[in-house]
Amino acid sequence: MGTYYIYASRFFLPSGIKGEGYLAVKEGKFGSYIKEMPNENAQVLNYSGKWITPGLVDTHIHGFMGHDVMDNDFEGIKSISKGLLSCGVTSFLPTTLTSDIETLNQVSRTIGDHYQEVQGAKIRGIFFEGPFFTEEHKGAQNSRFFQDPNLEIFHHWQELSKGLIKKIAIAPERAGAVHFTENVVKEGVTVALAHSSATYEQAGTAVSSGASIFVHTYNGMSGMNHREPGMVGAAMTTKDTFAELICDGHHVHPAAADVLIKAKTPEHIVLVTDCMRAGGMPEGEYTLGDFPVEVKDGAARLKENGSLAGSVLKLMDAVRNVCDWDSATIEETIRMASIIPARSCHIDDCCGSLQAGHDADFLVIDPQLKLHETYLNGVSVYKNDN
Repeated sequence: MGTYYIYASRFFLPSGIKGEGYLAVKEGKFGSYIKEMPNENAQVLNYSGKWITPGLVDTHIHGFMGHDVMDNDFEGIKSISKGLLSCGVTSFLPTTLTSDIETLNQVSRTIGDHYQEVQGAKIRGIFFEGPFFTEEHKGAQNSRFFQDPNLEIFHHWQELSKGLIKKIAIAPERAGAVHFTENVVKEGVTVALAHSSATYEQAGTAVSSGASIFVHTYNGMSGMNHREPGMVGAAMTTKDTFAELICDGHHVHPAAADVLIKAKTPEHIVLVTDCMRAGGMPEGEYTLGDFPVEVKDGAARLKENGSLAGSVLKLMDAVRNVCDWDSATIEETIRMASIIPARSCHIDDCCGSLQAGHDADFLVIDPQLKLHETYLNGVSVYKNDN
């Protein structure tokens, strides 16, 4: 593959935005950024007028292009991986749903055995969303399978996945949540809080025990009241925690997103999609887990009660939405969809930035935040011809 240089009008580097210059790519890895052309014989890709950003990192996604992680079909996961390149996503965490233990065993084994076979966005771990939740804010999770956090069960999943589980969500009010959190965090797994009726105090206790992410903040959790701040209040006020946001305009009002971003600062906001199988597909009838879903007017809702059931959001669209809502700068928003998600799950040592030595996974976008091209390991793997 050798060495080449990317010339562009703007680079979103770890140290900040840099103007016109050259970014080296050596054998599929990022090299250094320099202002002047290295030499007249250097191979240069000219993206004058374009911007170079890190590939985006989606740490909460269930499906895409008609496939779902819970189908336990790795060919489907391969299709999700390839499809995500059109969304600007180059790294992701396939995300499970609450189900019976044996199904989750099978999904863990399938991903653990085959995750390196994907040819699109790279699998950097697994996010286990459930089954340690509570009823009131269950959303599209199947409450038949809810139970208290169980280390033995978790360790079996982790063994089957070959250590690939990077993040697991629990409801902090469940019996044994503190003990579970303390132990899992020591093992290098991030504990997130979700689908919970927890009080502010219960959520705070979980954070003190090591929990560090609030899943799709505002959704699936006890709301903020002036006398009981609840999970939302804990998300806003706890230090050194991360708050996920689904910025599709359906899950969270732009003003509420703005409040959370200002309360947490962009350095602690993780843009996610929570996308289900209908992402990238026509509107119509689908399923999420065990439940029928109707996708209409850009939202996925349970047919039985109209509750939101994941999304059909693309992560690059979430970036554009936050910028259109004027809730953060372009640089901040790109970080909220790349290095901050990676950092929240401790995978920032391999993805999320144009860091020298990292895989050269990057995007070519224009000043209107339109995706033009996606690169993996320094090779162009997707072009938007529209």
